[in-house]
Amino acid sequence: MIAGDQVRVQTFVRIPQRDAFDVFTLEIDAWWRQGPAYRVGGKHVGRISLEPQLGGRVLQTYGPAQDRMHVIGAITAWDPPAHVAFSWRGINFKDSDADTFVDVWFEAATDGTRVTVQHRGLAALRDNHPVRHGKPATEFLGAFARWWGSLATALREHAARS
Repeated sequence: MIAGDQVRVQTFVRIPQRDAFDVFTLEIDAWWRQGPAYRVGGKHVGRISLEPQLGGRVLQTYGPAQDRMHVIGAITAWDPPAHVAFSWRGINFKDSDADTFVDVWFEAATDGTRVTVQHRGLAALRDNHPVRHGKPATEFLGAFARWWGSLATALREHAARS
């Protein structure tokens, strides 16, 4: 990997800080995009959720009976309404692969909340890791930043409807 070990995206939601934190954490399934680029399970896409506490799991259930589960990671920081962090393992990570880490900050502003997502630890992913889809490091980081940017947009759009 290149020195760029992380991607960082920001969005602005026109709701108070506490509401933004709750929308991100408690309504994650409502705003997290559907489709194979964002969820596992093919035509039996399930629910993304997190257990709202330090050490809680971030997970997705899927399958015809919603009886399969992918544990994405665990909550490593829980500081409402300012910060939540969790480890991250894609469905295509092997046991020997390193975890990556997501930090989300919620900063109150005059007419809403600035939400910043930082996904780090990407340098630990080997060059031929499946999550990279064969892309060179700079191309992978750009695509990954756009992926998080799309999710940040979905969060903003959902918050506007809330």
